[in-house]
Amino acid sequence: MSEMQLYTFFRSGTAHRVRISLNLKGLQAEHIPVNLAVDAQLEPAYAEVNPQKLVPTLNVGDHRLIQSPAILEWLDETYPEPALLPRDTWARARVRALAAMVGCDVHPINNRRILQYLRKQFGADEAAVNAWCGRWIADGFDAYEALLAEDEHRGGFSFGGAPSMADLYLIPQVESARRFQVDLTRWPLISEVEQRCMALPAFADAAPMRQPDAPK
Repeated sequence: MSEMQLYTFFRSGTAHRVRISLNLKGLQAEHIPVNLAVDAQLEPAYAEVNPQKLVPTLNVGDHRLIQSPAILEWLDETYPEPALLPRDTWARARVRALAAMVGCDVHPINNRRILQYLRKQFGADEAAVNAWCGRWIADGFDAYEALLAEDEHRGGFSFGGAPSMADLYLIPQVESARRFQVDLTRWPLISEVEQRCMALPAFADAAPMRQPDAPK
């Protein structure tokens, strides 16, 4: 058994972030699928693993880590190469801000439990759900694109010339945007960053449809 076990779901944006980080750092983790499509995360057995009943969960030996920001920070502190946060404090703050724009302001109101509530409590059909997701993704991506455009020293990724924590948040959200039928052509810089990231095996191998639990 691997020292690390990652409870994951192929289409989960938060689990996607962690998969990218593990790949970038060359770490192996046993992937344990939790099928969110049938609400497996609500079963008592998984509630014992993660009382919040969300993915991802990363078990490392006798330790349990939940919440993707905490997992990503722990991985970067414990396995510092390649670094996902710059050493300069101003640069670190910028990367964290880019990541938070997605992780705090876009993703939470577009994740599955929110969308299920819209469907079940408010009778939203798929067109309405896509419109809801598209509105908040567009707001976030407009701001993200503006920050990319103003960075004269950017080297092809969200910050600098190598993947950073910001890209770990951005790429899964781009994947979600496509799923919700958002037209990405209005954000050419984001699209360029995605192309640069997806040329790297660490990102390509973490993609949802490359996961063992993805539908074949």
